[in-house]
Amino acid sequence: MAATTTTTTVADTSTADVPAVVAPGRQYRRVVLKLSGEVFGGGQVGVDPDVVADLARQIAAAVRRGVQVAVVVGGGNFFRGAQLNQRGIDRARADYMGMLGTVMNCLALQDFLEKLDIETRVQTAITMGQVAEPYIPRRAIRHLEKGRVVIFGAGAGMPYFTTDTVAAQRALEIKADAVLMSKNGVDGVYTADPRHDPTATKLTTMTFDEALRRGLTVVDAAAFSMCNQNSLPMLVFGAEGDDTVLQAVLGEKIGTLITPGTGH
Repeated sequence: MAATTTTTTVADTSTADVPAVVAPGRQYRRVVLKLSGEVFGGGQVGVDPDVVADLARQIAAAVRRGVQVAVVVGGGNFFRGAQLNQRGIDRARADYMGMLGTVMNCLALQDFLEKLDIETRVQTAITMGQVAEPYIPRRAIRHLEKGRVVIFGAGAGMPYFTTDTVAAQRALEIKADAVLMSKNGVDGVYTADPRHDPTATKLTTMTFDEALRRGLTVVDAAAFSMCNQNSLPMLVFGAEGDDTVLQAVLGEKIGTLITPGTGH
């Protein structure tokens, strides 16, 4: 495992598996990065190679600085299960179509990372042995310890679960320091919708209890609850801008850091 200069404190020293809480501005040891499918498509259906190449460049730069990076990708540039369901397709079947879309994004990102000489493994929740490994948490951890990037595809392998929730679950299972949520059209959490309320102000920090109480939809409530119950910090930041992914992975001050309340 690559060495870093990270100084961490553990939220609950009585539980060895609780992830370390890293202060803003400090480099993380291991993260799960959630990338939306819309980013891969550059706002269009399909994959934009220039966008994916830039994402790969940023991830590669973070890996070379000693951060262990796992990635969860969405599939919204191909299919969105809930939207397909509204048009008459069975919800479960529509969700499975969306899962297959995430795998296409995984393979695209893997290709560009390996062009940069970053060893990469794709693990999927639906078995497809010709293109990916099955999702095995201990194997994923071992890949990360060897300096490889691990990309998780096919969501949870079950319908009705969003990739936000999957990102939180994967982060907990591989014992990441934080889950980093890259979002389109917003660069953090605001007091109100900035597109409709000119008085809305950006929050640099907040607790999961606050996020749940306000009914924020920037991230799924299930993901908020899962992180809150297991003391896993979450960073919500914008996908737009130069090197935002690299800044987030390196622990720089960007977006909104959401942490458990004092009771957790």
